[in-house]
Amino acid sequence: MPIRVLLADDQTLVRASFAMLVASAKDMEVVAEAATGRQAVDLARSARPDLVLMDIRMPDLDGIEATRLIAADEDLAGVKVLVLTTYDTDEHIVDALRAGASGFLVKDIRPAELLDAIRTVAAGDSLLSPGPTSRLIARFLRAPDTPMSATGGPDGLSERERQVLTLVARGFNNTEIAETLGLSPLTAKTHVSRIMGKLGARDRAQLVIVAYESGLVIPGAV
Repeated sequence: MPIRVLLADDQTLVRASFAMLVASAKDMEVVAEAATGRQAVDLARSARPDLVLMDIRMPDLDGIEATRLIAADEDLAGVKVLVLTTYDTDEHIVDALRAGASGFLVKDIRPAELLDAIRTVAAGDSLLSPGPTSRLIARFLRAPDTPMSATGGPDGLSERERQVLTLVARGFNNTEIAETLGLSPLTAKTHVSRIMGKLGARDRAQLVIVAYESGLVIPGAV
């Protein structure tokens, strides 16, 4: 089955460009387009896409709040949100991850990279644009914001799980984690899934926030 994509961006030309790109991929299809955050939420409920490609800045309801509403809706548990931002210094990226986005990308990425990102997030993995990740985490730690809703911190993890969580926070995928720790990829994946369960995290993006919020990983030290 093709990946069903909902495009949410207030600029008609941008949506049209993304629609053409997604349609060019044999394993994807555009099921709906939204010009406002409110429309994105309504269409997510009616069209039930696999993934919402969400712009942060939109009228009526911004992309962060729209993401929060989608992530909080139990009927939309299978809907992933991939946030797009114009600038990699966007101060709202952390808010988007807290709201439940599975990742973010800057809009100037190459078309092939965007398609790969859609595939990655739709498959249940998270994706953080590597360039601004360290900067956004540093901003997050300085921001007097409410901690993300997780059921616990890394204190309840085993030593191996803490090692895996540290590598997740550094942006390692399961294969890279396996190679670094001398594990099989399946074992690495199992560890990540178990950690998500223990911490009450929806995906790897929230694991990154837990790792930095708890001090397990320190900006500039990785």
